[in-house]
Amino acid sequence: MQSILIVIPSRFASTRFPGKPLVQIHGKSMLARVWNQANLVNYANKNIVIATDDDRIVEEAKSIGANYILTSSLHESGTDRVFEAAHKSGISYDILVNLQGDEPFVDPLHIQTLIDSLVASNASIATLKTPIYSKELVDNPNIVKVVCNTFNHAMYFSRSNIPFAREGSAVDMHFKHIGLYAFKKEVVPKLQRLAVCTLEETEKLEQLRWLYAGFDIVANTVVGQSLAVDSPADLLGVEKYLKDNPHFI
Repeated sequence: MQSILIVIPSRFASTRFPGKPLVQIHGKSMLARVWNQANLVNYANKNIVIATDDDRIVEEAKSIGANYILTSSLHESGTDRVFEAAHKSGISYDILVNLQGDEPFVDPLHIQTLIDSLVASNASIATLKTPIYSKELVDNPNIVKVVCNTFNHAMYFSRSNIPFAREGSAVDMHFKHIGLYAFKKEVVPKLQRLAVCTLEETEKLEQLRWLYAGFDIVANTVVGQSLAVDSPADLLGVEKYLKDNPHFI
């Protein structure tokens, strides 16, 4: 059986929402909720670690009985923090998972799908996608779209409307990228050595660096997605989500 290391990057000094990992959601911090969801992933041979550069998050990790790794405060992305934590942890793994720390209701089945798709694939990296049918979402630059080939390998990620329907509506062709990643162990040091490319700088999407360098990214489809909390305003959506999903309360 493959050994799995799930790393949750958690940064206190968020520009849009300082202290976001510690915000309370019905008596539990956002970080605690992500940690709990990760523990529901049905893999016997898994380890879960919180990666942070802040002592306040360390104290929260201790209070919920979570493992943690202190990392540099200079990382430009959560993935860089995940890579450092994986190295520092000394934990042996076959698959490394980057689980975002701002999705308190992330579906454990999605995480399992992510891992399973990478294990079954010859790709080096896995992510997820979900269908989108709203033109408003398709045209929204904050919604990242992905186009895949027949093997479910990503061809391109963009904030633009891709594929562009030149002659009318292209139903069932638009997919939203879900920002979960899994990496095979052997590819991690190679990704760490990559320089930023022009495509990444243009779109502000780190996965384009990996595509540009020639690494295959498998992107399997799942239904629905969890609620991401990017700003204090998103907490209103959290309240509605809890009303619709009372088992999370």
